[in-house]
Amino acid sequence: MDRKIILSTLAAAAMLFIGIMLILSILPDERAGLKLYPWDVSRDAAGHTRVFNLTIGESTLADARALLGDEGKINLFESPDGTRTVEVYFKNIFLSNLKADWIITLGVPEDQLAAMYERGLRISKTSSGSRKVKLDPVDVERLANAPIRILTYLPWKSLEPRDIAGRFGEPAEKRTEESGIVHWLYPELGMDIARDDDGGVVIQYLNPGSFDRAVAPLPAREEPAAAQEPPSAASPDDVPTAATD
Repeated sequence: MDRKIILSTLAAAAMLFIGIMLILSILPDERAGLKLYPWDVSRDAAGHTRVFNLTIGESTLADARALLGDEGKINLFESPDGTRTVEVYFKNIFLSNLKADWIITLGVPEDQLAAMYERGLRISKTSSGSRKVKLDPVDVERLANAPIRILTYLPWKSLEPRDIAGRFGEPAEKRTEESGIVHWLYPELGMDIARDDDGGVVIQYLNPGSFDRAVAPLPAREEPAAAQEPPSAASPDDVPTAATD
């Protein structure tokens, strides 16, 4: 091909790209002005946990997709004990200048989970021993209207305990796993913040009614250390004396 033709083609492609970028910069970004943070958690009049403008138990997968601007990757999981859940994974999400991964667990009745499992296109095993099922596209489409049962937020930034306390407040209690992971529990908000020794954090949001069941497998609540009595004043007999010849 003639060199002039190649250069002309490249120049035209470059101009087209610049034009598209200019058009996109003019269009308003509906998510640009959002100020939605993981520590802004509340409960509505019905007692449901509300965060990121999503209401646990009421907002749907479609609502989450609209908020995040991403479809997410959806799969059905069957744990070794037979428990089945549908999870949607959103990777590298920027929201309010914070980067995080999201996992949304959907509320799906058991009979529907069983039917979707049977219609699954492919089954593979995860490292934990669970089965991961690729769902039929028809089932994926139907799940858009399924409610959010658990919202899991995985920030990319590590957090120190003082960061958690400063943003989220002091928890009602803390529980520590044998691995060293410390759970900061806020049952009144349906929030569990799990932090490892390196500062990695996983935040789960559930409705308070489901909270006790979710944290039941954790170790017992940590009790505050008992206050120790100050040492009593030494009696004259306890005071050491200088050695004599």
